[in-house]
Amino acid sequence: VQLQASGGGLVQPGGSLRLSCTASGSSFSLATMGWHRRAPGKQRELVARILSGGSLIYGNSLKGRFTISRDNAKNTVYLQMNSLQPEDTAVYYCSAEYGLYWGQGTLVTVSS
Repeated sequence: VQLQASGGGLVQPGGSLRLSCTASGSSFSLATMGWHRRAPGKQRELVARILSGGSLIYGNSLKGRFTISRDNAKNTVYLQMNSLQPEDTAVYYCSAEYGLYWGQGTLVTVSS
């Protein structure tokens, strides 16, 4: 399984971004997909996870600003990020199957 993440960039505080992660393979609809992030000087943390049945799990304090979703027809998982703050600056990684597979990461920088 190969994961290709995209959508990162520079955004001002209060702004929004949508990250995308497209997976290879034919079993995407059965996979648990997730987004993690690693901020400078910090450990990697779970942002959100979406199970094959649609159940959602969010990391601490992120639910309400971040929304994970998936489009099985496109083999793609999304992370909609709203009301971004400087502390959201990090490299965001998508994952499949609880970290069995990882994408290359996409940098999100929140700064004025």
